[in-house]
Amino acid sequence: MLRITWYGHACFRLEGGGVSIVTDPYTPERAGLRPVDEPADAVIMSSATDRAHSCAAMVPGSPDVLDALDAVDAPRVVAGSVEVQAVGANEGTNRPDAPKDNALYRFELDGIAVCHMGDVGVALSETQLDPLRGRVDVLLALAGANLTIPLPDLDQAIDEIGPRVVIPMHYRTPSLRYTAGPVEDFLERRTGDHIVKHDGSVLELSRAALGDDRLTIHVLRPAADPLA
Repeated sequence: MLRITWYGHACFRLEGGGVSIVTDPYTPERAGLRPVDEPADAVIMSSATDRAHSCAAMVPGSPDVLDALDAVDAPRVVAGSVEVQAVGANEGTNRPDAPKDNALYRFELDGIAVCHMGDVGVALSETQLDPLRGRVDVLLALAGANLTIPLPDLDQAIDEIGPRVVIPMHYRTPSLRYTAGPVEDFLERRTGDHIVKHDGSVLELSRAALGDDRLTIHVLRPAADPLA
């Protein structure tokens, strides 16, 4: 069983097969969200230079920390057994700050393949899509547009990658201080998919639950309380 908790922004905690991983941890005082309060075996960041995605120090315990850009040329192993494969990407040029290199990254927990979209800001190329096609069960998708991948390009990426489950992230929530659009703009484009809106922040998935051919979009609520 894979247990997925969305803390907010691009930060998740995924636990399966006795291993826990936190993705793209935000900087609490900048995000307006309280820190992650559960320990993890590993932290994976889409880059080490973007403070909205790389505050590994807030995660309790002594986790392995991996900059996904270091896994682009060859896979890296975290938490003793989890292989991380990464695809290099960029935030794009339409930004108020200098665009940063980052990476999408893929790993498996309890037999379920997860891909985190990092902070990509432009359409994905054939070269970027190729290692992901048909190899992703759960896509953690950048659904807030604006400074991340445009929604028409996200639609194409989802269709090309072919996940069974999409969990939107990096969109506007009430206390988030980062710039992002509403998730509704993304959902309105996906009316042919099965959309489930949850009252909580946790989703549990088994391999058997991924057997349906129809794509399911699970919309979670952020677990992190607003920062006072």
